[in-house]
Amino acid sequence: MNKWLVTIFVVLILVVAAALRLTGLDWDGYQHYHPDERYITWVATTIERPSNLKTVLNPRQSTFNPYYWPPDAASEGIEVLQDTPRKFAYGHLPLYLGVLATRLAERLGPLAERLPPAWLLTRDLLNVGELVEFRHLTAVSRALTALFDTGTVLLVFFLGRRLFGTAVGLLASAFLAVNVMHIQLSHFFISDPYLTFFVTAALLFMIVAYQSGGETARGGDVLVAEGSTAPSRPYAVFFIFILAAIFTGLAIGSKFSAVLLLLPLGLTAWLCFGEKWGKWLGTAVLVIFLTFFLTNPFAVLDFSCDVVTPATQIGPVTIPSVNWGSCYLDNIATQNAMVRGTVDNAFTRQYAGTLPYLYFVEMQLRWGMGWLLGLAAFAGLVWVIWQTIKRLKTRPEQSRRIRNWRLWRNNFELQSPISNLLILAWVIPYFVVTGSFYVKFMRYMMPVTPFLMIFGAAMLLSIKQVWLRRGMVTAVLLFTALYALAFVNMVSQPHPWNVASEWIYRNARPGALILSEQWDDSLPSTMLVDGRAHYRSEYPNAELTWLTGPDELDNETKLAQNLALLAEADYLTLTSNRVYGVVPRLPQRYPLSSQYHQLLLDGKLGYEPVLVVDRAPNLAGVYWRADTFGWPGLRPSPAITTYLNQSSTINGGRADESFIVYDQPLTIIFENTGRMTAEEMLDWFNPSAAFRTSLPD
Repeated sequence: MNKWLVTIFVVLILVVAAALRLTGLDWDGYQHYHPDERYITWVATTIERPSNLKTVLNPRQSTFNPYYWPPDAASEGIEVLQDTPRKFAYGHLPLYLGVLATRLAERLGPLAERLPPAWLLTRDLLNVGELVEFRHLTAVSRALTALFDTGTVLLVFFLGRRLFGTAVGLLASAFLAVNVMHIQLSHFFISDPYLTFFVTAALLFMIVAYQSGGETARGGDVLVAEGSTAPSRPYAVFFIFILAAIFTGLAIGSKFSAVLLLLPLGLTAWLCFGEKWGKWLGTAVLVIFLTFFLTNPFAVLDFSCDVVTPATQIGPVTIPSVNWGSCYLDNIATQNAMVRGTVDNAFTRQYAGTLPYLYFVEMQLRWGMGWLLGLAAFAGLVWVIWQTIKRLKTRPEQSRRIRNWRLWRNNFELQSPISNLLILAWVIPYFVVTGSFYVKFMRYMMPVTPFLMIFGAAMLLSIKQVWLRRGMVTAVLLFTALYALAFVNMVSQPHPWNVASEWIYRNARPGALILSEQWDDSLPSTMLVDGRAHYRSEYPNAELTWLTGPDELDNETKLAQNLALLAEADYLTLTSNRVYGVVPRLPQRYPLSSQYHQLLLDGKLGYEPVLVVDRAPNLAGVYWRADTFGWPGLRPSPAITTYLNQSSTINGGRADESFIVYDQPLTIIFENTGRMTAEEMLDWFNPSAAFRTSLPD
């Protein structure tokens, strides 16, 4: 393929990728509706240039330490804690990059005078709109995340070209450009897009190191790939290998799960350096540690936390308990317990009854990639594994050497099963480990998605029948592109919680008691309505505790407290399916609470819906909606059904809560029109007879 034509295609793909990722960065009006992003940004407001260099590395005084609220920290518009420990379960590198990008945007602010004031760049990033720091950090960091993920699209092109040829590189990068999960996550200031970028870069450099050095003479002074007309000097291979180590360190600095990159890195060392592989792997590990330390210094320096390994008896030997003290290890241990389900967190009970591995795949097919791209991606993974095994088995001589990549990079063929082994050495262990988790947030699959795009593209382009190959490639790319456009249409519309907040300010009397559900967001949000500032504090709020207190704690006392609140309140908000998508599915854990939501929807508790609002991926008036009621077995009320049926809707089935709850929640406001007493509501439940006598009159 002509070099200039390839360049044009790559530029077009990157422009499309950037446009999809940068459109709708203010998807929530900068109200911080993503809880992880909200916390990261909150911490970011305290990351500042130190006034005293002597305190830079002091865990209790440094303004760089994510594990401690520094003394005298302050930021306009938010409450910042003072001189106390804090949990920070995220990679530090994205945090520092977001702060650095924001400070750069502040310095570039004067450039805004030369730009149209309505541009996103001018209004939000260069802050002509005068956002407070908490919101400006969000705007700039979201844009930075979008640019990093666009960079991943470019890396996929280079990696796909090296593995399978230019055509595969172009198609794989196009697939990733329109991948909806990547588009969605690029709108959040979270760690996963940064992790994915650095993982992809690290593996690219591993492939380059192997292909540049080939199998070599293993320890010779000059490395010559099979068929090469020019030798590759050892220092070049060493340099590329060290770059792979640096990006591995950056990946681990973004999220600890990238530690599995040590597997393909060790394989690369063995392939490139033969008997000296241990020496070079040791050097790489040192480089990884230094890179990690520079980007996560307090992961190494802060030992003020309690991380206790209990005493263990092994035969006659007693191993005493040890307090490791590391705040970094404390956070890793906490996260590991969470994802493994060894601690019973309310916000992870949504995964009760979900199948390991298959749930991840299902959610990618339904929502993350879409059906056609998802099927191609996972089928491509199986195809590449099979092709790699077959070639390793039938062509052992070729599996030990690598042809000159300059001769085959533009031709599609599975030239080197070893190169694919390096990628599979990351994808398979990561999927095996992560897929077994009890907690199955869709974003956990992001670090393997770029490689699934490559495998899917390679499989499709390997089809020998021209008409079938072209038809399948066109169908997958067209369907996924339309899905991406539908998603971007959605984030360009007002967020349902903002719409609901405006409704409250316009229709609910000030001082009205508004109920929310614990673990869900409460409304209204502070905002401008009709040119006037309105504040959350204008309406008292109380929380219903249906999701908390399962098993023996889902008892009559809990029910009495919730019914008393329902009897007193004026309005009730269901801002998402965080609670009603879980509690009714688990009647064995919630024998009383599981009865509540259907009674509410049936109007038997005296509450009627007065506002139903959502947003969903849409194109040409057709909406692709998640079914939030089907999985928990609920029947929506007629008012909700009427709202959902007022436009053409495709039922996408169940959706992972993490995919729909932040940017596309179905939001319902109920008004207490029946004014029933707690005892009257109780008639619809099935508690013990003794419970009735404990209710207040």
